[in-house]
Order: sequence, then structure tokens, then C-alpha cells
Amino acid sequence: MTFTELYDRYFSKVYNYVRYHVGLAAEADDITGKIFEAALHRFGTYKEERGPLQAWLFGIARNAVIDWARARNRRAEVSLEDSGYPAGNEPRPDAAFEKKEEAALILEAVGALDDRSKDVIALKFSSGLNNREIAVITGLGESNVGILIFRAVKKMQSRIEAKKKL
Repeated sequence: MTFTELYDRYFSKVYNYVRYHVGLAAEADDITGKIFEAALHRFGTYKEERGPLQAWLFGIARNAVIDWARARNRRAEVSLEDSGYPAGNEPRPDAAFEKKEEAALILEAVGALDDRSKDVIALKFSSGLNNREIAVITGLGESNVGILIFRAVKKMQSRIEAKKKL
């Protein structure tokens, strides 16, 4: 695989992963660019026998997100204004409000998870990876990944339902 093919195949998955953790589009753009720049410089050092190319690339992405969070000395958070719901695409103001309210509940529920669970949820839902791919990237067992996802989703559901009752 050439670097161009790698970029074309994985850009959106890597960007979604970064955006999920960082939240702010401008910062996600910068970080994703740095990830692919690092991947380009290290592309010649990739060894297939050490693992799949996707795992290697997401390893770079995970490290970049961790470095970003450390540099900010805070947890990654998502601005509600930057939650991906442009006003011009909504049919009615009340529907837009409901979607933003639901997004806020989901973001709050994700924010309450521990870092490992957040990472696995991001890889699963924002990057669209399967449990086996996540296991390779994180170094966890495939069944452990499934259990982490199940428990994280249950925690999120409980938190959202509790908030809706208030």
C-alpha cells in the first residue's frame, strides 16, 4: 500500500477519532494533519509482521491525542456550539433544540466515562472499527474490548435516562 492509499483509506476514520476526543474542528484538523505528517515520515519504518497498518496508524493517532490532552492539562471536551448540528440544515427550531439537547446528554455521558472506556467508545463509534481492530490498536483482548464497550454503553444509557427524568 502506498502512503496515498493509506491516507485515502483512513483519513476520515482518523479524523473522526480525533474529533471525538478533541471536539473542536480547528484543533482536530491540526492534530489529524500532524498524525498523517508523522505517518508519512515513519511510513518506511512500518513492518507488517508487527501488526496491521491500521493499528500502526491509530497508535500514532492515540499518541497525538494523548499529547494534545497533556499539553492542555485538561480532559478533552466538546463545545456544544461545535457539536456538528448546523442550524441551516434543521427543518424546525424545536427539532434543532431537541437534537442539541440529546447531543449534550450524550456528550455529558461520554465525559463521565473513564479514559480507557472513552477511547474504546471513540474507536468503535466515531471511527467505525470492529472489536478485533480495536483490540489490536489498544493491546486489549477482543473479548475485553466487547465487555468495555457493553459496560460503557450501559453506563451512558443509565446516565442519560437519569438526566431525562430530572
